Amino acid sequence: MKKRTSLVAMSLAALLLAGCSATSPAATAPPTSDAHPANYVTPRTMPEGKGSGAADGVFPRTVVHFAGSTTLDAAPKKVVVISTGQADALLTLGVVPTGSTSGDGADMIPSYLYTAFPDDKAALDAVTYVGSRFEPNVETIANLAPDLIVMSSAGKDATALYSSLSAIAPTVVTQGTGLYWKQDFLLLADAIGKTQQAAQWLDDYQGDAQAFGATVKGAPTVSFLRKSADRTRVFGVASFSGSVAEDAGLARPESQQFTDDTSVDISSEQLDQADADFIFYGVQGGDDTQLTSLPLWPTLAAVDNEHAVSVDDDVFYLNVGPTAARGVLSQLEKTLGG
Repeated sequence: MKKRTSLVAMSLAALLLAGCSATSPAATAPPTSDAHPANYVTPRTMPEGKGSGAADGVFPRTVVHFAGSTTLDAAPKKVVVISTGQADALLTLGVVPTGSTSGDGADMIPSYLYTAFPDDKAALDAVTYVGSRFEPNVETIANLAPDLIVMSSAGKDATALYSSLSAIAPTVVTQGTGLYWKQDFLLLADAIGKTQQAAQWLDDYQGDAQAFGATVKGAPTVSFLRKSADRTRVFGVASFSGSVAEDAGLARPESQQFTDDTSVDISSEQLDQADADFIFYGVQGGDDTQLTSLPLWPTLAAVDNEHAVSVDDDVFYLNVGPTAARGVLSQLEKTLGG
């Protein structure tokens, strides 16, 4: 099902033009995207002991990851991505995946990526679908003869899947979930020999987020709310959208200041937990009435003040990739900017 194109997606292309076998190697300091990291919930650097320690473009390189270590003899030209947000990360680094999975009820290549990378449309149209992100089709992947497969350890039987995939091609495992999108971006970048490029991208993005946050007047609270299938959730600080708000120094309502989970399920009777000065809400499939028709919706202060903003579900809540992060930041700037 084709998703609607949001204002976030339409503005991404312009925004990007402005910003955009296994043995263990000797231990080296991992690259950093932040020379003076503050006490951020979302990690901003490669996890200690992970990565290759090799300079960009140098191969062979042995990458330590979340399932062991993998040696790549040459720069990979055919990359298959398994987990949500990894197609986004590859494209941000100038690489179009050969094969990709899709999230539940989502397009394999979401519309915001077509908008952000219009020159890659033909190549994106040619990407091979390799099944669900939780149960990819191993035979289809093998037929693509990839040079590299990238997956995450979250939400699946990672040990069994890694065993199957690494028998096909060198496979690198990231940690997964929105909390770890930055460190996972750096680790994926290491596997293709573009770690410093990724670190520079993060430096630029984080600098822009901080600069934007400094322009926001007062201390408005921002809420992140998603409706998918039979679940309604609010997202805390340790989430993908929450990380962008954290990068900008934006305040969160008390109900969403938790850091021990990505999100909390709420019932329709608990919708007040989504209230704040501004609500950014997404609905899987794009039918906003799944939220806006709830009896308590009109009682929310943000709704009464016309500060409830419908956003692209792919960008805010599903893809946890760097270009999506730019999209979240773009929408926050548009809504809260002076």
